[in-house]
Amino acid sequence: MAKPLKVDEVWLARIAELLDNMEFGSLHIVVHEGQIVQMERTERKRFENSTANARYIGEAGSRRTDSRSARG
Repeated sequence: MAKPLKVDEVWLARIAELLDNMEFGSLHIVVHEGQIVQMERTERKRFENSTANARYIGEAGSRRTDSRSARG
């Protein structure tokens, strides 16, 4: 028989903190024996149009963190 889930104010505050300012994503809550033992937050970034995507990729792709040649 399953144990009833114990969720107090501390856990509710933790859940709210992880969900705060999340626009796209998910919150995965792992429960063992009626207690929350782990939470995983996955956040997605979405871009409205292809111009924004190209500009974002171009900025990230133009930065080099290593002075060595990629071939070498």
